Amino acid sequence: MSAVRASVLYDAPGPRARRLNTIYTFLTVIALALIGWWVLARLAENGQLDAEKWTPFVNANTWTTYILPGLWGTIKAAALSILLALIFGVVLGLGRLAELKAVRWLCATFIEFFRAIPVLLLMIFLYQFFAVFNVVPPRGLAFWAVVTALTLYNGSVIAEILRAGIRSLPRGQTEAAHALGMTHWQTMWKILLPQSVAAMLPALIAQMVIALKDSALGYQIGYVEVVRSGTQVASSNSNYIPSLIVVAIIMIAINYALTMLATRVEKQLRAGRTRRNPFTKVPDVADEDALPTADATLNAQAPGSMRPPR
Repeated sequence: MSAVRASVLYDAPGPRARRLNTIYTFLTVIALALIGWWVLARLAENGQLDAEKWTPFVNANTWTTYILPGLWGTIKAAALSILLALIFGVVLGLGRLAELKAVRWLCATFIEFFRAIPVLLLMIFLYQFFAVFNVVPPRGLAFWAVVTALTLYNGSVIAEILRAGIRSLPRGQTEAAHALGMTHWQTMWKILLPQSVAAMLPALIAQMVIALKDSALGYQIGYVEVVRSGTQVASSNSNYIPSLIVVAIIMIAINYALTMLATRVEKQLRAGRTRRNPFTKVPDVADEDALPTADATLNAQAPGSMRPPR
């Protein structure tokens, strides 16, 4: 049997294509540099780059009075809502795959309802609802309205992500589990759910970032978070552009850190090391070893190959 060659996604570029790619890259860098220069020039013309506009952020009082309390509010609301949304999403996602039709219908209705409502509208409604019926203490109205709204919306989205991840697994695994005498919930919890976690983790990461950014909508109901704190600094010092730039940098840094952490956990899940330590570094391996394909297996089994089959 002749060796089977692994297919590639695209042809390697030739000399002419490489020259064109270099030219396009150079032109793109030049265009971005010109756009950046134009933006900075416009800011300078309007006095937004003057030292006095940025001086408040050198003052420690600005950070302790405004920025850090707002940052803590953002992290607190986002972290709690993400945790609750994961629990909520798992329950609803498994409910959509339940054997009872009534349970599937109820979970599907719940998911579609809260996915369709804008998060800001949900926050405003919950704020008024909690205030009228005294569900939470008055000091916690804004916080719990933000957390509950983010939990309901993101939990509904995570439920659909979970359902899609489980549905993407081969049906033969479910049939084999049932043949071994496992119940529906045992199959879901012990076989299908652990496998689907790694597959749906990139979508979960994106949803966590969305939850973190959507916490800024609490500004409309008086919740103290980093965007509201930034606007308070801007109102006190008449430096709206610098304040918004600082807030944007903070949000980008938080989202980047969250993405890096989730990427590390994803590598651990794919490497099968999560139970030991999800923060230890997974050594990088060659692509062919990291992602073995059927073609690579056939190559290893071909006559004359010195590489043992996997």
